[in-house]
Amino acid sequence: MDLKECKDFKDFEEIKTELVRFMMRYKLALDEFNKRIEILKHEFCQIHDYNPIEHVKSRLKTPESIFKKLKRKGFDISLSSIRENIQDIAGVRITCSFISDIYELSEMLQAQKDIKLVACKDYIKNPKTNGYKSLHLILKVPVFVSGKREETYVEVQIRTIAMDFWASLEHKIYYKYDKDIPERLMRELKAAADSVAELDRKMENIHKEIKHLKEAEGIDEKVDFDDGTQEIFINNQRFVIPYEFLIENFKAEK
Repeated sequence: MDLKECKDFKDFEEIKTELVRFMMRYKLALDEFNKRIEILKHEFCQIHDYNPIEHVKSRLKTPESIFKKLKRKGFDISLSSIRENIQDIAGVRITCSFISDIYELSEMLQAQKDIKLVACKDYIKNPKTNGYKSLHLILKVPVFVSGKREETYVEVQIRTIAMDFWASLEHKIYYKYDKDIPERLMRELKAAADSVAELDRKMENIHKEIKHLKEAEGIDEKVDFDDGTQEIFINNQRFVIPYEFLIENFKAEK
């Protein structure tokens, strides 16, 4: 049924039921994607000595927001039109520590065989004119509804903490002025975006230098256990050392 053809209460109830079922697919896609992110976070913690994923936030567009976008873009008001033309109903924003983490995470997501990359917009290498930076991915995530496998769009935005801070404030200013920001403030926002980019660059360099120093020392990774031992990887060899041994050796050196 076309969503514009609602003649009586019965039609409205049918449309409402169809819409609830339709939106459920996107909710399942978000749940599935967030599950994948949790697995990747665990993998990062096991393989590396830090977790690059700082925050993960997901959201579903409201039906009202979806219909407004259809109207704004001149698409038909129907479920099939929504499915074909609106790719950001399910959205996930991932905040990372460093720029290099963004691309590493993107590669890990795309390496999963049942996730398909539909589109990629790299606003980090090619920022918007106002200074906005982020990596945008449109992915197809598999979900199972009534035993049937369906691929559902999920929009993923990956950015650093600094990029996210700037974007959040820019969004508030944008709507405070009803999307008509004075030219002076536009220049200030762009200057702030340039400062954010410089901060990200400096932090990335510090991150790389620390990593190189660590590799030069030969200690690849260390993990503390609750049983009073510490696991250390030196040149890819695993050692489990009691704290008492470490403490005694520290005292002897002093």
